[in-house]
Amino acid sequence: MTSRYIAIDWGSTNLRAWLFQDGECQESRKSEAGVTRLNGRSPEAVLAEVTQGWRNAATPVMMAGMVGSNAGWKTAPYLPCPARFSDFGQQLTVAAPNVFIIPGLCVQQENNRNVMRGEETQLLGARALKPAPLYVMPGTHCKWVRADSEQVSDFRTVMTGELHHLLLTHSLVGAGLPAQQASAEAFRAGLTQGLETDAPLARLFEVRAAHVLGELPREQVSEYLSGLLIGNEVASMVRQWRPDAQQPITIVASQALAERYQQALSALNISAQVLEGDTAFQAGIRSIIHAVAK
Repeated sequence: MTSRYIAIDWGSTNLRAWLFQDGECQESRKSEAGVTRLNGRSPEAVLAEVTQGWRNAATPVMMAGMVGSNAGWKTAPYLPCPARFSDFGQQLTVAAPNVFIIPGLCVQQENNRNVMRGEETQLLGARALKPAPLYVMPGTHCKWVRADSEQVSDFRTVMTGELHHLLLTHSLVGAGLPAQQASAEAFRAGLTQGLETDAPLARLFEVRAAHVLGELPREQVSEYLSGLLIGNEVASMVRQWRPDAQQPITIVASQALAERYQQALSALNISAQVLEGDTAFQAGIRSIIHAVAK
């Protein structure tokens, strides 16, 4: 490995790439050519386009995400949990000369079957930058991960982001609604409801009933629903993991999304620190590059 390398977060719907030289990011690029949006192009062609002018034969490319799934470029096997952080860089999959894919993680237990791709690289960075006994990684499929300084021991996935999208765009809950508006008040109201209920399915239709009956502004349904779902997710996962209130949880997400989870955790008297997702990903890739170079 050299001091010049390319880091790529290649997901289902988009791709982000960063060029590093001597540990500093020189340039970044984005593309909508996720692995489900190649539009007939090969992964090699997309990589060449995204990295044009960046690469020569000696420049390694380190990739993570759905590019390593069975729908991506080449399947990168999952590492079973408990998985040591030091193994991430030792079990890379070669997709092409000097192009590597980081393995995902899996859990196969009688009461928990789970997989992740991409988040494991963020975890590696988060461990270095903002270590915690429990990590929350919000998004379409939110990950709750238990880890220490040496290994990832267990994780669970909650489909909060996807469920919000499906309910709002493909169900009666969101049917016929006008353009949605931001509302901290509506989010807080939904959050309170979500934190208190142990039967979220029974509450979902009430979201529609509330705006039909004029008790919830029709422009604020998205915010209320977001609060309801996040509140219930956080309450159920806190019951599951029982985090120590004296040790902050690390949330790996954009500031706006992290603030929503911080609100929910704060209501349960749990503190949290925030690490931006791209920062965590880049730090994780950097540590793998350094480990491989040794």
